[in-house]
Amino acid sequence: MWLPRLSGLILCYRYTIARRYVQKGFYLSYFSLAQAKNDWFANVRGDILAGLVVALALIPEAIAFSIIAGVDPKVGLYASFSIAVISAFSGGRPGMISAATAATAVLMVTVVKNHGLQYLLATTVLVGVFQIIAGFLHLGSLMRFISKSVLTGFVNALAILIFVAQLPELIGVPSPTYGMLLLGLLIIYILPRITNIIPSPLVCILVLTFIVQGLDLELRMVGDMGTLPDRLPVFLIPDVPLNLETLKIIAPTSLAIAVVGLLESLMTASIVDELTDTPSDKNRECVGQGMSNFVTGFIGGMAGCAMIGQSVINIKSGGRGRLSTLCAGIFLLALCVGLGPWVEQIPMAALVAIMIMVSIGTFSWQSLADLRKHPRSSSVVMLATVMTVVTTHNLAFGVMVGVLLSGIFFAGKIAQIFRLTSIVSPDGRFRTYVVEGQVFFASADKFLNSFDFKEALEKVTIDLSKAHIWDISSVSALDTVVMKFRRDGADVEIIGLNEASETILDELALHDKPGGIQKLMSNGGN
Repeated sequence: MWLPRLSGLILCYRYTIARRYVQKGFYLSYFSLAQAKNDWFANVRGDILAGLVVALALIPEAIAFSIIAGVDPKVGLYASFSIAVISAFSGGRPGMISAATAATAVLMVTVVKNHGLQYLLATTVLVGVFQIIAGFLHLGSLMRFISKSVLTGFVNALAILIFVAQLPELIGVPSPTYGMLLLGLLIIYILPRITNIIPSPLVCILVLTFIVQGLDLELRMVGDMGTLPDRLPVFLIPDVPLNLETLKIIAPTSLAIAVVGLLESLMTASIVDELTDTPSDKNRECVGQGMSNFVTGFIGGMAGCAMIGQSVINIKSGGRGRLSTLCAGIFLLALCVGLGPWVEQIPMAALVAIMIMVSIGTFSWQSLADLRKHPRSSSVVMLATVMTVVTTHNLAFGVMVGVLLSGIFFAGKIAQIFRLTSIVSPDGRFRTYVVEGQVFFASADKFLNSFDFKEALEKVTIDLSKAHIWDISSVSALDTVVMKFRRDGADVEIIGLNEASETILDELALHDKPGGIQKLMSNGGN
C-alpha cells in the first residue's frame, strides 16, 4: 500500500516544483514530456535487462555493507531497493545506480554501536534533509571546481578499491573457484563479440550457476553472505525521542554521511556523463539523493548514495535511462522476497567476475601513458588523489586532497603571470610603475618587493590598468606601497583601476582614508 502512495507523493512533488519554475519563467527538464519519454522509454529492453544484472550484483554488496555498518542484512537490502526506486524518479542522472554503499556504511558504525538501529534510521532521515537543502542551495554546481585530474584519480582509486574488495573471494577458496572465475571472464569479454541480445554479465551469472549446481561444486554462494529478507518493507517512524539530545547525537554523523554521499554521487554522475556523452542536473541529483535517503529511513533502511561500480555495470550492460534504475530496485526486492532460495545459489565467482570486469573497465589506462605528457602538477594531483583514497578507503578525503592541491598549483601558476615595469621622467623626479597580471595572496609579496623605495621621488604613479586586485592581501600590499612612498615625501597616484578592483579598494584600503597612514604604521609597516 505504501509504494503507490510514495509514487504519488513523488509525482506530486515533481509537478509542484515544475509548476513553480514555469511560473518564474525557468525551464525544468523533467517538465518536458519529450524529455520524460527519452529518459524512460528510449531503451526499454536494454534498461530492463541491465536492471536485472545490476540487481543480482547488488545483493551481495548490500549484505556486505550491512555487515560493515553492524546491522542486519535486510537493512542494506531494503535501503538499496528504496534508494534505487526513488532516485529513478527524483535523481538528476538517468542510468545511474544509487543504493547502500561502503562509503556511507563506514560512517554509521559509531551510531549503531552506541545507540542502536533506531538512531541509525533517524540519522538516515536527517541525511536526506541535509541533502535536499544542499540541492536547493545549488551546491551541486560546485562540481565545476573539481579538476579533470581529481576526477581521473577518483576513478582510478575506485577501480583499485573495487578489485581489492574481491580479494577475500579469491583467497583461501576451493580451487574450482578460479576455473569458474576464468570462465565467467571469458563469457563477459567474448560474448559481446558474438551477440548483444543478452548482456554478457547476465549470461555469466546464469551459466556459472547452472554449472555449479549441475556439477554440485562446493563453492561460496550468495546465501553464504547472509540471510535474504522474505517479506516486503513496511513504513515505520524511527523510535527515538524527538528532542535536542537526539539531534546532538545524530546531526554530526548525518552531516558527514550527507557530504560524503553527495560527493560520491556527483562524482559518479560526472563519470556517467562521460561514459554516455550526455549531461546531468547536479542540483537535482542532490535533491534526488536527499529524497531517497529521507524516505529510506522510514522503511528500515540505511543511508546510501550513487555507486560507480554498479553504474558502470548498468552502462556496460546496455542501461541508459531511468527505467534501468527503477528495474534494478524492483528486481532486487523481487529476487530477495520471491526468489530468495534460488538467488542464494548464485556462485560468488560469477559476481566477482563481473566486479573485476567493472574494475578493469573503470580504470583509466590512458592516464598512465599521460603521466609523461601532462603537466607535472596535473600528474601529482591525480596520483595524490589515488594514493589518499586507496590508503584511507575514504573517497571524500581523496577528493579533498586533490582539490586542495589543484587550488595550490593553480594559484602558483597564476602568481607567475605577473610583471612590473617602470618609466622615469627625464629629470628623475617622477616615476610611473606599470603593473600587469593578477595581484592576490600568492603574488602580493612579489608585487611589494618590485618597488624601489630608496629612490628619492616627488611623485609616483601606479598604473593598474593591466592588473586586477583580488583580495585583502593584495589591498594590504598596495596600502604598504603607498604608505612607504608617502612617508618619504612622494605624492602617490593610483590610476587605471577596473570596476571590481576599485570596489574592493574603496571598501578595504586604508591609504586614502583619514588616519589611514597612522593605522598602517601602527600595524607594523616599515
